[in-house]
Amino acid sequence: MNEEFIGALKELVKEKGISEELIFTTIEDALVAAYKKNYANINTSAQNVRVSMHRETGEIHVYAQKVVCDEVYDDVTEISLEEAKEISPKYDVDDIVEIEVTPKNFGRVAAQLAKQVVTQRIKEAERNIIYNEYKEKEFDIITGTILRKDKGMVFVNLGKLEGVIGPNEQIPNEEYKFNEKLKLYIVEVKNGSKGAQIHVSRTHPGLVKRLFELEVPEIYNGVVEIKSISREAGFRSKIAVYSNDESVDPMGACVGPKGARVQNIVNELKNEKIDIIKWSKSPEEFISNALSPAKVLSVEVDEDNKSAKVVVDDNQLSLAIGKEGQNVRLAAKLTNWKIDIKSKSQAEALKESEEATVTE
Repeated sequence: MNEEFIGALKELVKEKGISEELIFTTIEDALVAAYKKNYANINTSAQNVRVSMHRETGEIHVYAQKVVCDEVYDDVTEISLEEAKEISPKYDVDDIVEIEVTPKNFGRVAAQLAKQVVTQRIKEAERNIIYNEYKEKEFDIITGTILRKDKGMVFVNLGKLEGVIGPNEQIPNEEYKFNEKLKLYIVEVKNGSKGAQIHVSRTHPGLVKRLFELEVPEIYNGVVEIKSISREAGFRSKIAVYSNDESVDPMGACVGPKGARVQNIVNELKNEKIDIIKWSKSPEEFISNALSPAKVLSVEVDEDNKSAKVVVDDNQLSLAIGKEGQNVRLAAKLTNWKIDIKSKSQAEALKESEEATVTE
């Protein structure tokens, strides 16, 4: 091993941001294993050795380690106190004596092995650096470029790595065209045998949240708070917002001047409808708001069962329920309450029926 190699190694360590001591220790451990494998038959003391590599010159020395004993039972691992004193008067019983046993041609074996270990360690370190970089972005938004589709999976270029949009993370009927740029939500970053694996999503409610944080400064600054989101990707989302400053209208801030802010998000989500709802501490008011755009006449809540009975005008019933029950379903997810909707005439008929039963 020469100084030129050590210099190149240190430069590489600096460039890749890897611990220099870790590299040297790893090489020394690998050289111990190599020595035991290649010299066990030649040198019986090969089973108990230490390898040292000089951090500046790259010189390698192999030392057999023996325990100082009053009486020697095993020549391979033990040395008598008399013999130890001959090497150095400082040795005493139970001390470890190191005797150099470096083979003449060991430098060549070491050089080859060191290069392999360094290459492997650098690859591992690079993988860890990339993994940590993307792990910090978990549950955040990232821009990806579509690469290809294969067996229902969509592969995207995320910069240093490829990400995967699984079938359940794809917006229904959304076309993924080669080289198209998309905003994606990082659902999970795993460290696999081949490095970091990143799962991204177009359907996660977190994508809507992060898009609003990007578009609305008041949300990013914490003036306006997103309290909850419910989403049926590709069709409709509801987002409940609240302002910590009475002078700031949370809904107006999210909509933006002439609807520009929310329109940018709608465009990114390929025309998915977005209802912005004002959050309220009062369950009755929150549930009423959540059923927007329908107008609610009354809300009766059951706190114990977290259920609510809602009454709307007859002409508002289908709007409140929504196409295939979507509006009420999203409202229930948004508020985390069970919602039972009836029209005014249905509610009156039910009340009359109950009163008649009581009278009977």
